[in-house]
Amino acid sequence: MEIGLKVRQLALLAGMAACAFGVSGAEAAGKHKIFLSMSYIGNDWQAEAANMVKAIAAHKSLADKVDLQVQVAGPNAQRQIQQINAMVQSGAEAIVVYPISPTALNQVVKNACDKGVKVFAYDAEITEPCAYNVHIDQLEAGRVTAEWLVKKLNGKGNIIAITGVPGTSVDDQRTKAAKEVFAKYPDIKIVGEAVGMWSQAVARTELSKILATRSWGDINGLWMQVGCFTANSMQLEAGKKASELLPCAGEGSNGGRIQMLPQGTEVEGAAAPYAPAGAQRISYASPPYSGALALKLAVEAIEGKDVPKTTILPLPVVTNETIKLCNEGTWEEMKAGCNVFKPSLVSNPGWFASIFSDQTPEIGLNAALVGQPEN
Repeated sequence: MEIGLKVRQLALLAGMAACAFGVSGAEAAGKHKIFLSMSYIGNDWQAEAANMVKAIAAHKSLADKVDLQVQVAGPNAQRQIQQINAMVQSGAEAIVVYPISPTALNQVVKNACDKGVKVFAYDAEITEPCAYNVHIDQLEAGRVTAEWLVKKLNGKGNIIAITGVPGTSVDDQRTKAAKEVFAKYPDIKIVGEAVGMWSQAVARTELSKILATRSWGDINGLWMQVGCFTANSMQLEAGKKASELLPCAGEGSNGGRIQMLPQGTEVEGAAAPYAPAGAQRISYASPPYSGALALKLAVEAIEGKDVPKTTILPLPVVTNETIKLCNEGTWEEMKAGCNVFKPSLVSNPGWFASIFSDQTPEIGLNAALVGQPEN
């Protein structure tokens, strides 16, 4: 099912990219020509973020202003540089970009800025001073989650660390901060480490490799940028009881958050392992709405409004004490504090649940799922 979902996601993005440099009727209508430049797309987060960018561009408040076009470079900095150059040459007024590297794009971004193009990076950073950046404090994310895990383990135990997409500022900063915390506790041992690419599927593969040489009984906790849902599922498959699941500090996937609900909680559409298990968790995420907010700010900058160079988003942290089920998934319900969605609403457990921001009332659940704005 996950492979089929990935195929559909990639097909959608490829279709969006196919028309990226064509002259459209929207151009003739005088809309702002804005590009979305994506790098690595092989995970649920990137597809969801792209949906939310597409949705905010289609909202009635922006649809008459924005001609959004998309390019996907993959994990290749040189290709992303070439595509950004082409965007500038084709008349881009703004570029919203997920940069594969914080520094590799600096020269092409500087060239774009010199030609009057507004460049907004979301989630991951660009260090070129003319760029705008919209993201959470990734160092805080790494530190807070590592400290939670250390506290859960009383400062002693063997842990597994699964990192993200190498070379991105997100992965670098989260991993650096977490390891600085672990280094303060000599009885905390990282006994297995792997690159997870922010993918549940990759996390399963890498955990399986680690478990080929040790058992779950050798492990006391997990720190995973993405993969707590998968780690919990693998433990249940191995015969562990829900009450025996290891504490996991990791991502804000909906599946992982459903598992955080008390065991026995009745949730529409739930079926093991996508079901309440009372799993010990701290769940956080780079919110997928960051790209949509970056586009909204880019339009404001084009129109001459004062936009800060750096927008730091609140770090959405959820624990077993603060988990709250969304019954319908409305924007108003999310504003009231719900932070996990019924499987009957969200069939993909790898989908990210931290989609609410009071800065983006234009987008909600349907935006994240299928790219449709709020009314």
